[in-house]
Amino acid sequence: MSVFGTPPISQRYLDTAKPAPVQLLLHRRGLAKLLLLAVAAAVIVPLLQAKYGAAWPSSLTVDVSGPLGRTSDWIIDNRDSHWLFVYFLGHLSNAVVISVRGVYLLLLALGWTGVTAGVTLIAWRVAGVRIAATALLSFVVSGLLGMWVPTMQTLALMVVAVVASVLVGALLGLAAGLSDRLFRLLRPVLDTMQVLPAFAYLLPVVLVFGIGVPAALLATVIYAAPPMARLTALGLRGADPGVLEAVSSLGATGRQRLLTARLPLARKELLLGVNQTIMMALSMVVIASMIGAAGLGDRVYQALASVDVGAALAAAVPIVLLAIVMDRTTAAAGERLGANTAATGPKWQRGWPVWAGVAAVTAVLALVGRLSGSLVWPGAWSLDIARPVNDFKEWMVDHLYSGVPVVGGTADWAAHFTDWVLNPLRDGLTALPWYGTLLIVAALAWLIGTWRTALTAVLAMAAIGVLGVWKPSMNTLSQVLAALAVTLVIGFGVGILAAGSKRFEAILRPVLDVMQTMPQFVYLIPVVALFAVGRAPAAAAAVVYALPAVIRITTQGLRQVEPAAVESARSLGATRWQILRQVQLPLARPALLLAVNQGVVLVLAVVIIGGLVGGGALGYDVVTGLATGDLALGLVAGVAIVCLGLMLDRVTQPTERRTTGKGA
Repeated sequence: MSVFGTPPISQRYLDTAKPAPVQLLLHRRGLAKLLLLAVAAAVIVPLLQAKYGAAWPSSLTVDVSGPLGRTSDWIIDNRDSHWLFVYFLGHLSNAVVISVRGVYLLLLALGWTGVTAGVTLIAWRVAGVRIAATALLSFVVSGLLGMWVPTMQTLALMVVAVVASVLVGALLGLAAGLSDRLFRLLRPVLDTMQVLPAFAYLLPVVLVFGIGVPAALLATVIYAAPPMARLTALGLRGADPGVLEAVSSLGATGRQRLLTARLPLARKELLLGVNQTIMMALSMVVIASMIGAAGLGDRVYQALASVDVGAALAAAVPIVLLAIVMDRTTAAAGERLGANTAATGPKWQRGWPVWAGVAAVTAVLALVGRLSGSLVWPGAWSLDIARPVNDFKEWMVDHLYSGVPVVGGTADWAAHFTDWVLNPLRDGLTALPWYGTLLIVAALAWLIGTWRTALTAVLAMAAIGVLGVWKPSMNTLSQVLAALAVTLVIGFGVGILAAGSKRFEAILRPVLDVMQTMPQFVYLIPVVALFAVGRAPAAAAAVVYALPAVIRITTQGLRQVEPAAVESARSLGATRWQILRQVQLPLARPALLLAVNQGVVLVLAVVIIGGLVGGGALGYDVVTGLATGDLALGLVAGVAIVCLGLMLDRVTQPTERRTTGKGA
């Protein structure tokens, strides 16, 4: 080969003399991979069919119920004496209890007047008048609904949980963003943290910490920290190389490059990570209430146990309002931190005098409330919305369930979706031989990645068979694929529209907040009432829960596309559709892939909820394991869900090949 990369004449002649199929395989790695897999399948498949058959062989299954049972017994026997519990986990539990109790006592000491005034003034200071008005309205509504004390209990827990989740996620994301090796190592850890259903690790957490606040907070952190870690890593790894090179040329150290270039460039991703952490932490409120966390989640859970949608909604509305206030306030605070303070207003508004004024007004109003003799919201000012909400739910069921002209009722939609989508997917996956499934997974993962990617995906699927839950896993996979397809189609479409219109995004934002923070248990009863019990309502719940993250990340990715690239395409006469398809979507590819990843993990997170409403399969096993205290049943099903998530991540997230620098 010549110096400038042009083959010599003899080499070019040999290349042109090669048969066309050989050239095609050499220049198209995908076809070569498929051909290699086809040859391997032709040799291996007949041998596997002859020895094991189409169903997963029992000889390749491992029974883990014995070891898990002994582990559970060891934890129970040593929880009060072993050094791990006494000197480490015990202190961690005490620190959590002290932190949450300290925040709660502070809120009670301020009273309803002090808390309302303090939150409103803080929101005004860091986010402006509009967000301050939202904060004021949110706390007033919480009081009017008779949920002031539960709101304070939930707020105390969420403040500590969000701070812990952001710190843990930021540290993990920082490590993954600065090191390729750590990024590859942490990726399956984050997948496991986010995909492992909360119901699956609630039982081990309760075994270690007992029922109460520490177990609830730890479960919340496990679930809410991964989005912060992923988005932090995405922002750090996506920093403009030109800016980093310029900073390095000025002699900056690694720490200086991080503080002055990487973190400021990743500010929007960091803010989005905080947003997602808050939303996901608040979405755990109801689940955390099942293991001893008091507050709004406990009120929701008790109301739904008696099928009282109105009472559940009265407790769920403050959860949504808390999410909106915390989201808007923290996002605006981050924007202020990254902005030039010289242009933010007069000096008195930017310094300590304003904060001193906020503290003084809060203290005065707290004192006024204490002197009035009421530290909590007066009961005479409360409203009962349970009856009208329940009446409206009954009206919807009576008028939309069946008999709707032309389009049919929701029962017809659920039946059609089950018959036309869910049943064929389930029957096809369960009828497919286990080795056929592994070959398809290997082909998909290898085509978009490397052999390591394919090996990881295949091993994840093989682990499902080894655990003895192959058939229910295929049933769950069919539900996940159907819900994920609907989520991505709607999410990408709405995200593209929101990226092209700031007004539409502003209107959509509170809707997404409600969808993502409204506890799944709350909208589960109306969904079941409209769609009946079965796999269709489980898929609908998964779509509603996963859509907001897909829409937000898609919108953010398209908004981050370099404006110069869009302007260049527009100056060349490209239409809006051409700019979107040929410029914005290709440049936003990392964000779109992250949206797919979050869609996968969030859909899988609702699989358990689906098990409560007729979804069956792995979700039902996890719920049954928690209800009966069967660690083996619940944890094995939870691990199988993690394996499904790991496999889906590998077949949807392309892996770049590492070059050795030896030339091509």
